[in-house]
Amino acid sequence: MPTVPAAVLSVRISPSERALLEAAAEQARTHLSDFVRRRALEAAEADLLDRRVVTIAAKDWARFEAWAGEPAKEVPALRQLAEVRPVWQGLQQGK
Repeated sequence: MPTVPAAVLSVRISPSERALLEAAAEQARTHLSDFVRRRALEAAEADLLDRRVVTIAAKDWARFEAWAGEPAKEVPALRQLAEVRPVWQGLQQGK
């Protein structure tokens, strides 16, 4: 059984924003708080994964440059995956 989060986050929203969130939660067949928590976490994760700037500590820079300068490694599973035709390509051609 999942554990209930221990911290409370309070957010001020307008009545129309609340109505929109409630409608979305109802469509998702979940409680408003669960819906908001899940969607907020998804958005936070997406924002973190979409970072354009990566900071590397000065003490690690030489090691990073050495790694980046190494020749690419052959990964057989990736080579096999690259040779598989994507499912959606067959769908686009009506196959």
